[in-house]
Amino acid sequence: MKVGTLLELGRVSNLPTVWSNVLAGAIVGGGGAALGVGAFVLLGCAASSFYVGGMFLNDAFDAAIDARERPERPIPSGRARRAEVFAWGFGALALGLGLLVALRALFAPPSGLGLLAAGLFVVTAIVVYDRWHKGHAFSPVIMGACRAGLYAMAALAVAPALTPTLVACAAALLAYLVGLTHAARFENSSAIGRLWPTAFVLAPGAVALAVLFERGAPSGLAIALWLLPVAWAVRALLIALRGGSSRIRTAVGSLIAGISLVDAAFLAAVGAVLPAFFAVGAFALTLFAQRRIRGT
Repeated sequence: MKVGTLLELGRVSNLPTVWSNVLAGAIVGGGGAALGVGAFVLLGCAASSFYVGGMFLNDAFDAAIDARERPERPIPSGRARRAEVFAWGFGALALGLGLLVALRALFAPPSGLGLLAAGLFVVTAIVVYDRWHKGHAFSPVIMGACRAGLYAMAALAVAPALTPTLVACAAALLAYLVGLTHAARFENSSAIGRLWPTAFVLAPGAVALAVLFERGAPSGLAIALWLLPVAWAVRALLIALRGGSSRIRTAVGSLIAGISLVDAAFLAAVGAVLPAFFAVGAFALTLFAQRRIRGT
């Protein structure tokens, strides 16, 4: 396969959202001070391998459907062989698990077994989603579990257990992905009347606001960082509600980039303002990259 085909299959334009997930999971999970550069790089690479592997498998499992609905995709267009894409996908998942094993060996995280268990959970959720997501109502929840699992994985790399705040934020991120994934189902249709579950993308705003006020009177900057994902999600919802596959595709791409804004809001809510700006930067980078490599 050509490099461009590999990048398209892996939806690599969305990778910055994975990196901000790792940062948010570690810091919100209470172990941000213990997150060294080396551990962050390994975590980011492992999470990136999981994401890219999942995207490869998504195309491989959906090859027959894409041949009818999206013939321009790499497999139906003849730019990639299905068996080859399967090999790349499962290979990337195995690489991600190997990187977690290396992280455990090199940095001795306080919950080494928990870290590996979280990684296995993410891999299992990815494979289950990619294999059975078409035609099953539960599939958006499984997709949400993939991202929530990244929060847990990052937290357990630097802390002995998951904190209540981390669990609440992970649950809100899961809800966000439920809304996003539900909207993505209609990229090739105009079934706007069934798009109401997309409103779940507003869930992180409620949780972040609760965490903000639990810590006392929030600063103006923290409020501004909270407003970003809320405003962005509302914008995407308004685009989707106008109907049409192209608008829904635009809304879905916007919501994917908005995952990093969700991370920024959670980081600001726990007082990590500088890392929150890293997440905002990841959002901007995702939007930029999506102009060159489609994110959906």
